[in-house]
Amino acid sequence: MKKVYLAFLWHQHQPIYKNPLNNVYELPWVRLHATKDYYDMIAILDNYPRVKANINLVPSLLVQLEEYSKGIAKDKFLELTLKPVLELSDDEKVFILMNFFMANWETMIFPYNRYHQLLEKRGKQTSEADVRRILNYFKNEDIRDLQVWFNLSWFDPYWRQHDEFINSLYIKGRDFTEDEKHKLIDKQLEICGKIVQKHKELQDRGQIEVSVTPFYHPIMPLLCDTNNALDATPNIVLPKKRFSHKEDAVWHVQSAVNYYEKIFGRKPTGMWPSEGSVCDEVVKIVSENGIKWIATDEAILSGSYKRVCENRRYLFRPYNVNVEGKNVNMIFRDHGLSDSIGFVYSKWNPDDAVKDFITKIKNIGDYAGQEYDAPLVSVILDGENCWEYYKNDGWDFLSKLYDALNKDNEIETVTITDYLNRFPPRDTITHLMAGSWINGNFGIWIGHNEDNTSWQYVGQTRDFIVEYTKNHPDFAGSELEKKVWQILYAAEGSDWNWWYGDDHSSGNDGMFDLLFRQHLMAIYSLLNEKIPDYLYKAIKGQQHMSNNRNSNFMMPTSLISPSIDGEITNYFEWKRSGVYVVGHTGGSMHQVATTIKSFNFGFDLENIYLALDLNIEQNSKEIENFNFNINFLEPVKTKVSFKFDINHNVVEFISFYENTNETRTLSLDDIKFKSIIELKIPLNILNLPEIYKNMEFTLSVDKDSMEVERWPYQSSVIIPKPTKNFNILSWTV
Repeated sequence: MKKVYLAFLWHQHQPIYKNPLNNVYELPWVRLHATKDYYDMIAILDNYPRVKANINLVPSLLVQLEEYSKGIAKDKFLELTLKPVLELSDDEKVFILMNFFMANWETMIFPYNRYHQLLEKRGKQTSEADVRRILNYFKNEDIRDLQVWFNLSWFDPYWRQHDEFINSLYIKGRDFTEDEKHKLIDKQLEICGKIVQKHKELQDRGQIEVSVTPFYHPIMPLLCDTNNALDATPNIVLPKKRFSHKEDAVWHVQSAVNYYEKIFGRKPTGMWPSEGSVCDEVVKIVSENGIKWIATDEAILSGSYKRVCENRRYLFRPYNVNVEGKNVNMIFRDHGLSDSIGFVYSKWNPDDAVKDFITKIKNIGDYAGQEYDAPLVSVILDGENCWEYYKNDGWDFLSKLYDALNKDNEIETVTITDYLNRFPPRDTITHLMAGSWINGNFGIWIGHNEDNTSWQYVGQTRDFIVEYTKNHPDFAGSELEKKVWQILYAAEGSDWNWWYGDDHSSGNDGMFDLLFRQHLMAIYSLLNEKIPDYLYKAIKGQQHMSNNRNSNFMMPTSLISPSIDGEITNYFEWKRSGVYVVGHTGGSMHQVATTIKSFNFGFDLENIYLALDLNIEQNSKEIENFNFNINFLEPVKTKVSFKFDINHNVVEFISFYENTNETRTLSLDDIKFKSIIELKIPLNILNLPEIYKNMEFTLSVDKDSMEVERWPYQSSVIIPKPTKNFNILSWTV
């Protein structure tokens, strides 16, 4: 086969957590990811000299890392870690017990006996009132161990191998001292200060290329003109007042380039536009600021260069984009392979995952190499958040993958600039569809009422600054003016709108909402002007605080008994069921390609009912590759599985009982697939105990015997035991 070239681009980013009203960092994720991801993601390459990679660093992240390393940054989590246990108030201990288990339990808590024990002692699902009631059961040594474990669990396995002190804490496991706790935090902040230098070291020796993102991670096409959202989504609902400030997008790019040059001693060559968001104006802005290449998703290529829709081989090559004489080179992300690392391989055995990835890369080389002599596969994804879903923070998978690539002569990993210098683009695009890496549009950041409200608030605050400047001549050019605009630019970052709307959710949605509004409040406060009343009111959840049909997760409101015929027989049969909409609940990451679009669930006194809506064409033969599972977790562990042939006929419908290893064949009359999959599961086949309170289950999908997705995301569906008087009142706030 011809050699195939592979470009990894790992994107490292955190939003601004610093509250401009008090300069306190509201959340600790910058320093925690520093020890879990930012350093080790490139340090691992020391072991694999033939492997090259590209790392994208956002300036707003680097600023925060610098403040932590210099002892400037303070956050409540850090302060309550350092505070001696004997000096903690009851309220502070409650905060620790409520917040110091914020980690992926399966991979970051359960593997460590002491941390797991402390979680069980507190309870997995508990309220603040519950914690206050049990506070006296926690001894001082329990609280101190929790202070340590919350920080220690965020240290990548790299540090256990390379730092004797960190390794000794893992070995010790419990009964930590105040001195050990302080030394751990010293180590954490020291690592924050080493990250840029390590990137510089590897870039200077040619093993990585460091690219950059506009300063505060804004969606540049929307800064240029919110009407750009209409390009990919003509029917989208836009904010009442159009936002159109290309000059702000220019500031973010120029500031990023200047900051990069300041810390790396050279100008950046490449840029990952925030969220891969591009349009023609973005091409002109980056070109005018010396950027030679940018990257985005294959969906943008499909909308900009129609030949790729006819022949996917066109994805695996670089392009020159020429807009009104302004040029920039572009590469396009293979979102299937990128999502495999981000969402799928974490569930696999590392050896199987590496074999699958390498095989797919070589298959692309054979396929694309028929028409292009230097095929390039671009694997671009978040370089931090995905690893917490892997065992050992992804160390096993990434080590095995890099080891395989280090030895392989048919796959050459490349830095993007080196590849473009060797193989300049031959194809030209003259118009770029406006869109992002998620679904090729901007629906995450605009269109929902909450998103549009945030755009409205930013626009109103920006207009206020402009009007204030007109009325106060001495303000123009002052340090205060620079500070005010800096805060406004931070409010233009994409992260605030990531959490608005129904697309994503975190355990800190309220805090992100508050931080966004506090940025705008700070502007009025600095100028001694009255803060508008609307900024005191939460945006998140303002519109939908009820059990409504716009939420991504709702519980059933009454008993249901739908017809099992594989299609919606009438409007009412699933109307009062529960529903879960998948694919948009991935927290800080977003999975684009999912098999399940949504599923409804409900029950009567004899059966559980489910309806699955798929992201698969009705006549597609792809369905035969999938196995669907309903995984009952409580009160007994039972799995109900089903599979279809290429004609959508049921070929398997079985239940498996974990306690007895018994498999039972279920009636094919109870499952049908036409426009949707409908099925019923008789309660009497679940081996339910006579007395129980709830049933708990998840829905998973296997492909080629490997699990590729599981829903609800990081959660489960819990339904009560069916009774005749089951009813849930819908309250509207």
